[in-house]
Amino acid sequence: MELGTRSVHCARRGLFSAEHQLFRDTVRRFLERDVLPFHAAWERDGLIPRETWRKAGAVGILLPMTPVEYGGGGGDFLHTAIVVEEIAAVLATGLTGFSTHSDIVSPYLLHFGSEALKQEWLPRMASGDCVGSIAMTEPSAGSDLKAIRTTAKRSGQGWRIDGQKTFITNGYHADRVLVVAKTDPQAGAKGMSLFWVDANTPGFAKGQPLDKIGHRAQDTVELFFDGVLVPDSDRVGEENKAFSYLMHELAQERLMIALRCAISLEASLEWTIAYTSERNTFGKPLIKNQHISFRLAEIKTLAAATRAFVDQCAEDHVRGELTADRAAMAKLWASDATRAIDDLLQMFGGNGFMREYPIARMLTDIRGNRIYGGSSEIMKEIISRTL
Repeated sequence: MELGTRSVHCARRGLFSAEHQLFRDTVRRFLERDVLPFHAAWERDGLIPRETWRKAGAVGILLPMTPVEYGGGGGDFLHTAIVVEEIAAVLATGLTGFSTHSDIVSPYLLHFGSEALKQEWLPRMASGDCVGSIAMTEPSAGSDLKAIRTTAKRSGQGWRIDGQKTFITNGYHADRVLVVAKTDPQAGAKGMSLFWVDANTPGFAKGQPLDKIGHRAQDTVELFFDGVLVPDSDRVGEENKAFSYLMHELAQERLMIALRCAISLEASLEWTIAYTSERNTFGKPLIKNQHISFRLAEIKTLAAATRAFVDQCAEDHVRGELTADRAAMAKLWASDATRAIDDLLQMFGGNGFMREYPIARMLTDIRGNRIYGGSSEIMKEIISRTL
């Protein structure tokens, strides 16, 4: 199956309304017109053009859940799910930062920011005129957020931020970065705050896009803060409350990763069924080999189980009932299910090792889902606390 074509199984899912399907059509048209013809070149360059953000904003793909009064689409989580799924299904991984911008950064502003911050920045983010990023991870602190070393100290009417962040999605293009910093280093997890930092502030520096094995068109950089002064009006939420804010929003982030994994497994299975049906070996289609057909049957069953669980979690989230442990289970299960993509690649033989075949790019692009948003090991820790 070629990129840009999709099976009809999404339309048969009862999760989405007719209005949702119209939005899915909009996302697909945007990808087919403004992304897929250029994505290979973007992968060589290591990032997407800045103008692509504005094009996405013009068609309503950015901030689909944000209320209309703040410039957003006024939709629900299922609109976000559609953007996540359609990007993943056609391997437009240079755009995965859209989810960071729209569905991770903007909710912090919406739920915890001042009215002035919301009025000023959410419309700019919805239009693509402002690219947002979030800076949590540090060279010595990944899933263990309370171990971060970046500090924010009182300075006049604001704060002075010093430290370093790494693996920051959208960091290169970012106009504003939501920075997690220690405001009370002695208080551990209860001593962190959020700051909405202007990337043009003196002392703020960006590294070059990092050389990743996958998601090669998505800009990911290191960020450096050397005496960066931030006014108190750009603090998001209350002082020393960042950890509770982060825990509140992480369930949605993990569900989005689960959705990405589910659709990626389905797309990979579709490509492989099409390939093995056309590829002849020993005088018959490869799919007629019992070993191949049985393994495809197993993976189809795995994909169906993954889809059922992830969609149920999406329904729970729309109703406001998704718990942290269920979100962790969804991410753990769905990201682990994508291990089967390695077996699918094997069925392509030598062609599976060539990046001109989407299955090759899928294998590397999907791998990070078992790491970011909290590693699989952290998911198990969260789940085990409920036993």
